[in-house]
Amino acid sequence: MSSTSPRERLEQVLADLTAEGDQLDGWVADLPIQEWGAVTTPEGWTVAHQVGHLAWTDETSLAAVTDAEAFGALLKEAAQDPTGYVDNAADTWAAKPVPMLLDAWRAGRAGLADALRAVPDGERVPWFGPPMSPTSMASARFMETWAHAHDVAETFGIEVPRTDRVRHVCHLGVRTRGFAYVMRGEEPPTSEVRVELTAPSGETWTWGEEGAEQRVTGDAWDFALLATRRRHRDDVDVRADGADADHWLDVAQAFAGLPGADPKRLSER
Repeated sequence: MSSTSPRERLEQVLADLTAEGDQLDGWVADLPIQEWGAVTTPEGWTVAHQVGHLAWTDETSLAAVTDAEAFGALLKEAAQDPTGYVDNAADTWAAKPVPMLLDAWRAGRAGLADALRAVPDGERVPWFGPPMSPTSMASARFMETWAHAHDVAETFGIEVPRTDRVRHVCHLGVRTRGFAYVMRGEEPPTSEVRVELTAPSGETWTWGEEGAEQRVTGDAWDFALLATRRRHRDDVDVRADGADADHWLDVAQAFAGLPGADPKRLSER
């Protein structure tokens, strides 16, 4: 991947994002209306909340790319209610009629992809966390889609295909290490962490200096579940060597915003 140009890399991520969105779309498109009210999380989010959140985030991302004034207003709105802003938006979108919600989500996915392609080379896009390149924003949209699709799949007993597309989630999980500490009110450590993960295909993915004393190793799929806070670290095949690496696994989060409640062990659900 390192030999690809930024434009080629963006297209790769967008292709994977499209595939991930289409997969979730296929799971929910023909659900009976009453199943859209199925609860998918301990916090009470339904299928409609999950899809509504994705649609809202696509719309918000599109504003960040194309309308600085509108996005600035959204930032101020979020700052006024940092703990309830996302949930309130999900409630609003979940209340839409299902056909309207599906149409909006599909249109938003396509519109955002086109907008990201149009961002000039070298330009970064503002966000609730640090500004991002178009490729990073597409990766973030992939991560969100992957994570929320997991919630839906688990609710209906759908076995999620394990593909190497999960690399985007792992990459964000590694890149957001320092940000995860900040969201906990902690000072990010300066130590280097070497990350070595086994992909679904069997390939080994690595980040960080090979000789670093702090290390995280294990299964890439499980690391993605940990970084999206879908699994407690006791339930994943991910190991840490070194105190800093160990604590990172306690606070890791690949998404912007507050970390929310810690995931429960599977035995406690």
